[in-house]
Amino acid sequence: MDCKLITDEKRFRYRAAAIIIEDGDILFAKNERDSYYYSVGGAVKIGESAENAVKREVLEETGIAYEVERLAFIHENFFVGKGGTLKKGVKCHELCFYFLMKSRGTKKLKSNSSTTGGIREFMYWLPIEKLDSYEAHPKFFIKELESIRGNIKHIITEE
Repeated sequence: MDCKLITDEKRFRYRAAAIIIEDGDILFAKNERDSYYYSVGGAVKIGESAENAVKREVLEETGIAYEVERLAFIHENFFVGKGGTLKKGVKCHELCFYFLMKSRGTKKLKSNSSTTGGIREFMYWLPIEKLDSYEAHPKFFIKELESIRGNIKHIITEE
C-alpha cells in the first residue's frame, strides 16, 4: 500500500525519485495524458524505505537496477492539481526524497515505457543545460543540478 492520503479536495503523497544523469542529460518520464515531464520515481510503500522505493521504481520504469549514490534533495511541494492525472483544483502536498543514482556510462535502457494505472509512460533524456525550455518538474532542477554533488538540500516550493 502506497504512503498517501487522498480526499476529494486534498492529496498527500510520500514519493521517492531518481536523478539519473548521463553525458549532460537527465532522465525524465512523461505519460500519454499530461503535457509535462516529471522525475522518474513513485510512491513509497508503507514499511518501505525511500531508498528501496527509488530502486524499485527505477527498475520498474527503465528495466535497469541502478544503484543509489546518495540522497541529494528533500522536497516539500505544495501545488494545486490542473487536471490530467491530478483532478483540477485538488490541493496537493508531496514529500519527495530525490536520490542521485550512480552513472552507468550509457543512456541505453532495457525498457523505454511502462504503464501505471492504465496510463502509458515513456522515458526521455533531456539536456540539463536546456531544462528551462521544457515543462519539466521539479522546476528547482534547473538551478540546483549544478551543485548536486554537495550536501543534502531541503527545498520547499509553493505553486
